[in-house]
Amino acid sequence: MKTWLHLCIDMQSMFFEPTPWQVPWMARTLDQVVEVAGRFPERTIFTRFMPPAQPDIMPGKWRAYYEKWNMMTASKLPQGLMDVLPVFRALTPPARIFDKFTYSPWVDGRLHQILSRQGVDTLVISGGETDVCVLAAALGAIDLGYGVIILRDAVCSGDDDAHDAALTLFERRFSVQVKIVTVEEFLSAEG
Repeated sequence: MKTWLHLCIDMQSMFFEPTPWQVPWMARTLDQVVEVAGRFPERTIFTRFMPPAQPDIMPGKWRAYYEKWNMMTASKLPQGLMDVLPVFRALTPPARIFDKFTYSPWVDGRLHQILSRQGVDTLVISGGETDVCVLAAALGAIDLGYGVIILRDAVCSGDDDAHDAALTLFERRFSVQVKIVTVEEFLSAEG
């Protein structure tokens, strides 16, 4: 029997509201993500992509990245924009929040330790962006041996072509480790 957990990637106000990082069609997937998280809050972890206070505290190319996006650093953003959307804050607890500082939630090993202790072997992934943080989360999960279920209608991107390419990549190259289904298909299977 699979022990799954819903990993909801970066459904934060800074990507929903009109900021330089806004993902305009996050609003189109919101109801689907709410449906899954609302049914299974005890099995949901919301990740938050947390920018540094200033670019110079970041290593390597992350420093250049935040020099370009200086207006999106923690010292410039209102704190509330970094939080998950209000509809998700209402689910915590029992849902949990996991802060990450790179695209991938796996870099420092904390998330894998948490999931290993709980016996999780499959991740059901929603959120954004399909071609950046969702991609990084899914590839890291594959490398660690997790099964991955991507909810096709609950992931989003600011770039339609890159979104489609990421889903195609998963379907063509990771068919043993990744299954792509709709929210309805997933919920029907979970009863």
